[in-house]
Amino acid sequence: MTRWYWQQVKGTLVEEFVVINGSGTCGRRLLDGVIIQCGEFKIARQSEISVEGTDLIIIQTKASRLGMYLMGQTLFSIELMKRFRPRSIKSVALCTQDDEVLRPLLEQYPDIQVVIFPKFAAV
Repeated sequence: MTRWYWQQVKGTLVEEFVVINGSGTCGRRLLDGVIIQCGEFKIARQSEISVEGTDLIIIQTKASRLGMYLMGQTLFSIELMKRFRPRSIKSVALCTQDDEVLRPLLEQYPDIQVVIFPKFAAV
């Protein structure tokens, strides 16, 4: 699903982006995908790229209905990525089913979008 979205928007995709390394006092945090907009259309390792000064799209993916867990990931991923000093950050909640009550709550944040994975797309 993450790769399907990346193919729609292009750019450089880093899958399983480590936004926080784990320690004794906090858990390791991964983002399902980070896309560097206007980057080369390719998949890269995190060690091969720098996101500082770039325009980013964060993707959080769940093969289920939009729920509060995915909403939290989508919202707080923006805050976690700020430490990497990108120029801009958009965050996408990618899921297979919408929720008419929760979607408007999440989309009131200007840099967040909900995208529903189409049933016809191959995974």
